[in-house]
Amino acid sequence: MHNGPLKLFDAHLHIIDPRFPLFQNNGYLPKAFTCKDYLDRMQGCHLAGGAVVSGSFQAFDQTYLMDALQTLGPKFVGVTQVRATISDDELLDLDRAGVRAVRFNLKRGGSEEVRYLDSLARRVHEVAGWHVELYVDSRALAPLFPVLVALPSVSIDHLGLSRGGFATLLQLVEKGVRVKATGFGRVDFDVKTALVALFSANPDALMFGTDLPSTRAPRPYEDDDVALMVEALGAENARKVLFENAAMFYRPSERG
Repeated sequence: MHNGPLKLFDAHLHIIDPRFPLFQNNGYLPKAFTCKDYLDRMQGCHLAGGAVVSGSFQAFDQTYLMDALQTLGPKFVGVTQVRATISDDELLDLDRAGVRAVRFNLKRGGSEEVRYLDSLARRVHEVAGWHVELYVDSRALAPLFPVLVALPSVSIDHLGLSRGGFATLLQLVEKGVRVKATGFGRVDFDVKTALVALFSANPDALMFGTDLPSTRAPRPYEDDDVALMVEALGAENARKVLFENAAMFYRPSERG
């Protein structure tokens, strides 16, 4: 890879293990991508942890995630999907297993309904210190803006996907919302320009992730995506985006 000695906390990866329940999403069922597949793919990278993110095709299943976190070890944390009716005890059990966030998948579904965003985001933060993550097209952010800026801790996937809502995304970042520098092959704008704008708005906001195995992405993750980011931001700033920002946000050191 091109990141040389730069450490990476992979802020967004998926593990797809057919030993556990998988659910068709709009007729789509992903191919297997196991923990071994992931670690093999990341050989040669200075991998220092990561966040395993539940996809639409995993719905509310936690069994795959518990297995993945145990297999990958204490430097990895989980981002899961839960129902609004989940008990505090269940949340704390997941927290002890390494889960650090709840995801709302507004783009694909498979998660809780958006009407529970405010209440559930506040509860998981109060009970377990978790944040909330949104897979959302940034064009849909404007009506959510007042809710999101008032929440204790928020992250948005894949640079918000769309040029059309980028100005709103930038405003959210200025207010403290985090953004994942992931899915470069999913967006409809110039990635380097966007990275510079977001980093300038809030140097703590951006968190790089591979998005492996890049399910349904028009262009999957490439190792050159790291080089592109370093080129856009410079090595010192890239260090924050590749490791420091996410390691602070996800708190893998608190596992167990």
